[in-house]
Amino acid sequence: MSAILEVKDLVKRYPGFTLDQVSFSLEEGKITGFIGRNGAGKTTTLHSLLSFLAPDGGQIRFWGQDMRAHEQAIKQRIGFVSAGMNFYNKKKLRRITAVTRSFYEGWDEALYRRYLSLFALDEDKTPEKLSNGMKIKYMLALALSHGAELLILDEPTSGLDPVSREELLEIFLNLADEGKTILFSTHITSDLDKVADNILYLAGGKLKADCSLKEFTSSYRLVEYQKESLPAGTESLLIGERRSREGFTALIRTEDAGRFPLPARPCNLEEIMVHMEKEA
Repeated sequence: MSAILEVKDLVKRYPGFTLDQVSFSLEEGKITGFIGRNGAGKTTTLHSLLSFLAPDGGQIRFWGQDMRAHEQAIKQRIGFVSAGMNFYNKKKLRRITAVTRSFYEGWDEALYRRYLSLFALDEDKTPEKLSNGMKIKYMLALALSHGAELLILDEPTSGLDPVSREELLEIFLNLADEGKTILFSTHITSDLDKVADNILYLAGGKLKADCSLKEFTSSYRLVEYQKESLPAGTESLLIGERRSREGFTALIRTEDAGRFPLPARPCNLEEIMVHMEKEA
């Protein structure tokens, strides 16, 4: 059985930046977190996947089909949700839905009505009357109502209050339980700590990690120390030293924990990312 998405040696060149031979694939029914600092190439990658821009090299295949040759058919099976998407702010949702419905052969009106009810959406409202969280839910309703099997989410929880974020994360987990595949790009790494199965980590246009969340986080430990407390020769074990209120923090590889004389504790995605970026 073909992978949901296979990306091989993706390249996009700009003056001063290159997305450099990025390769990965997505597992069906899994949530894959896509992380990296601003300018790392995440948006360039997502826009390449969706043919919003033309790559300079590489191959993108959905369900075994080349995106360039089968774009229309593939996009019938994909839902894209972005916090940066704009609607006609003064058009009622029912008008926006009517236009959207016309693009999809597999539109399921009963399913759409179900999501309107589930997300407590009022079709007589306009986008300008919706909170950021409700806009995301409306975009999800549109995507799911045409039978999208793969959801590509670009910063969907950005700007939401903690309660709204938790509600959306629960929705994403339920969708994965139903067999949907999700690529979730975000700067809010704590959201991925709660829902992601796998992690893609992009830095400077290069893919630095492609593995399960558990494998990624278990590969490192965090140490806190004062400079004067470091025995000679242990500095080489430290990754991405940063100042803290009490002194300094750094990562060490889990395999090196036995060689480091000070206590080391497990760390989360954000702690790994900020220290690895310092190292870069």
